[in-house]
Amino acid sequence: MKKLLSVLLCAAMLLSVGWMLSACGDNTVTLNVYNWGEYISDGSEGSLDTVKAFEAWYQETYNQKVKVNYTTFASNEDMYNKLSSGAVSYDVVIPSDYMIAKMIEENMLLPLNFDNIPNYANIDENFRGLNYDPDNKYTVPYTYGVVGIIYNANVVDEADAQGWDLLWNEKYSGQILQFNNPRDAFGTAQYKLDLNVNSTDKADWDLAYEELKKQEPLVQKYVMDEIYNMMEIGEAAIAVYYAGDYFTMVDAQAEDVDLRFYYPDRTNYFVDAMCIPSCCKNQKLAEIFINYMLSEEPAIANAEYIYYASPNSVVYNSPDYQEEMGEEAMDILYMDVANFKTLYNQYGFLNQSNEMLEYISELWHKVRS
Repeated sequence: MKKLLSVLLCAAMLLSVGWMLSACGDNTVTLNVYNWGEYISDGSEGSLDTVKAFEAWYQETYNQKVKVNYTTFASNEDMYNKLSSGAVSYDVVIPSDYMIAKMIEENMLLPLNFDNIPNYANIDENFRGLNYDPDNKYTVPYTYGVVGIIYNANVVDEADAQGWDLLWNEKYSGQILQFNNPRDAFGTAQYKLDLNVNSTDKADWDLAYEELKKQEPLVQKYVMDEIYNMMEIGEAAIAVYYAGDYFTMVDAQAEDVDLRFYYPDRTNYFVDAMCIPSCCKNQKLAEIFINYMLSEEPAIANAEYIYYASPNSVVYNSPDYQEEMGEEAMDILYMDVANFKTLYNQYGFLNQSNEMLEYISELWHKVRS
């Protein structure tokens, strides 16, 4: 009887615990991250999967599971349109500088609590106080870079590989790739024509539009992420793109492809930064994620994987990172790190008024039509 009572009590306790677990459910928290494609170390080719590493670190540190829902966008405009629709909710987004300025102006970003981001101290002074976030209130720089021209030396004559003119060279008609977003595409024409890329004069944008229309018959395709495969297999011979992506393409290029890179004299200096949108559901968790990505191991892993320059001093001062990247990559990616703020303020994109953005959008539609 005593044994039976013990069994009955045990069963009752198990039922009670089971009910409690059922009632409480899984205590996993969710973090929604929205980033560019090919823009974080994902565990491929022996790299550190920094998202999974964060999940493991968070559980060990806070004794709570976290699930990161990681999705990607192809352009700043795609990201902005999705967020501004109100149909989605993200906790961390990583846009480019000019789009960040627009989002701040439209109250789409939350001020950061830097008490939860102590690793912000790792960010070099050259990447603070830039015009898209002059008071360092909304953003933490993730990567930075410069736009340049990639070409296949097996197709393109070295004598032609100079300045922006290569993108308008009729000799390579049908082998040229152009940006599939208005800000960067117009920038190529504006730099070529020695125009102010932040002009508020519609006549300047009209001139850039005419230049893009001259280029249009030569363009094989307007691309973003599609550029990788097209350049790697030799489907196209010339492309304008971000410097860091050149190294990704070189690593995967076919045997009969010989990719090279150069910077035109005037070009876009840009910063992509981690931000928290106003639709965020868990700001503290988002700030913890940002802080983790600034710590040494994930920051170096991300920089090595995506080949973009890092504004994080822990990264570019690391001897192991410098050795892993190699001399060519360090020379190209970090050639002007000490003068970045000056060059950025001279050539970087600024936010435009809604009226001007609408005008640019109209011109872009005409280019693509």
